[in-house]
Amino acid sequence: MDPSVHLDDEHAVFINSTVNSVYELINAIPGSHLVLSYVKNAYQDDPFRIILELFLVFFALKYMLSKKYKPQDNAVKLTEKEIDDLVEEWKPEPLVPPLSSFDKLNLEKAPLIIGAQSVKPKVAGHAKPLMNLASTNYLELQASERIRQKAIDTLKVYGVGSCGPPGFYGTIDVHMDLERDIAQFLGTEEAIIYAQGFSTISSVIPAFSKRGDLLVVDDGVSFSVQKGVQISRSNVRYFKHNDMQDLERVLDDIRVDDMHKRKLTRRFIVTEGLSANFGDIAPLAKLIELKRKFKYRLILDESQSIGVLGARGAGLTDLFNIDAKEVDMIVGSMSNALCASGGFCAGNTQIVDHQRLSGSAYCFSASIPAMLAVSASEALKYIQEKPQILCDLADRSRSFRQVLSHKSLENLIELSGSDVYSPSPFFHIRVNPAFLRSRGRDDISREDEERLLQDVVDECSAQGVLITRAKYVYDQERKCPRPSIKIYVTIGLTKKENDKAAGVVKSAIVKVFGKWKK
Repeated sequence: MDPSVHLDDEHAVFINSTVNSVYELINAIPGSHLVLSYVKNAYQDDPFRIILELFLVFFALKYMLSKKYKPQDNAVKLTEKEIDDLVEEWKPEPLVPPLSSFDKLNLEKAPLIIGAQSVKPKVAGHAKPLMNLASTNYLELQASERIRQKAIDTLKVYGVGSCGPPGFYGTIDVHMDLERDIAQFLGTEEAIIYAQGFSTISSVIPAFSKRGDLLVVDDGVSFSVQKGVQISRSNVRYFKHNDMQDLERVLDDIRVDDMHKRKLTRRFIVTEGLSANFGDIAPLAKLIELKRKFKYRLILDESQSIGVLGARGAGLTDLFNIDAKEVDMIVGSMSNALCASGGFCAGNTQIVDHQRLSGSAYCFSASIPAMLAVSASEALKYIQEKPQILCDLADRSRSFRQVLSHKSLENLIELSGSDVYSPSPFFHIRVNPAFLRSRGRDDISREDEERLLQDVVDECSAQGVLITRAKYVYDQERKCPRPSIKIYVTIGLTKKENDKAAGVVKSAIVKVFGKWKK
């Protein structure tokens, strides 16, 4: 018999016995007959499928058993000396970018008040006090002996700070008194106070509007409102500043989109009553009409208007004779006209109670010092007892605007808000684009405008009037306004002094603009 045939028989017997052993081993596994039946049927019905699955199984096994790649395997091995040399040569990136020449100018030109703030403060570098048109002391409450004495008495009883957030033993009885005073002053159900004016609106917005909700925002709002919108992470649509036709267009576009998406979200219109960046007044009646028509809630920032607009100083609702309950949330600052500190939000009971649990600045910041709360309450009482001061303020503002609206300045400057008779107690002076074009240069930068306006500020200081340029965080502003000088009118100056200050500003503009190099 051929030996090769005998060898083949032995191989066949071995293979057969091995297969039988494996088969018996597989059968011994519980549930294995189901797997075998699946493989058999799958192969009969779709042989390509079983081949693909076996390939994937073998690929997975090969991947798991293969040697893992480690990035360090190919790393260059350095000696201790080379490592020390690299560490010695390494220079970290600067924590902040180096100051530009314009940054240095801003720091250098910041005025330093010596002694108490007032309508005629002493300023470093000037021998005589300057007439102050650079602070929000509109009603001269800063010098009120009555408010000052109240603050001193409160300081003696309550001490300096509360040392705790409102929800954690930081609420004092005078805080609740102030909240009641604000609600009664505005005509709302309730009010809540915050310790910082800037963080009030930037806390109120995200307390109600969350991711997926919708905010329709005036594109000229102040930086604090922009931060609140950003923190909320809501969907945002912008409309042109105080342009009610554009607002209606945006709201109508959203309604058309909703017909396809059918989303149910919280929706808010967000704007300022008196614009910090432009000094003009929002048309509140039209805002309320549109919010009713399209079923939105209205968040109105009255930080600039509380205490100065309206017959009682209660802001836009007072000015336009509209029930304050028509506005869902009235937000304001107590650090401007009231000469105190902190901010507030007024609305119905549900609006206020929700913020006591969800307002981040309310929950996590120490409450306002008792003496400042009492000062704000006393300021509100003072305004209500002497409403004539509001008329005096409007007259001063009107008179100042009229001086700067003279024909001799038409080609040099623009006043924010073309209405000379606006009751706004502040306004912006911006360089007329026609004047810039007349210089024969197309490359005039923002810094060039800022430096031109700073020269006007310096000239006014030299003539005894303290004014300031409007300041912005340029790289964080969504739509940074043009450079401007911001004039704050005050009844602390007499009519004669007010007119004199206006004349100084006018002459400084003519003088500086006339010398500006072409």
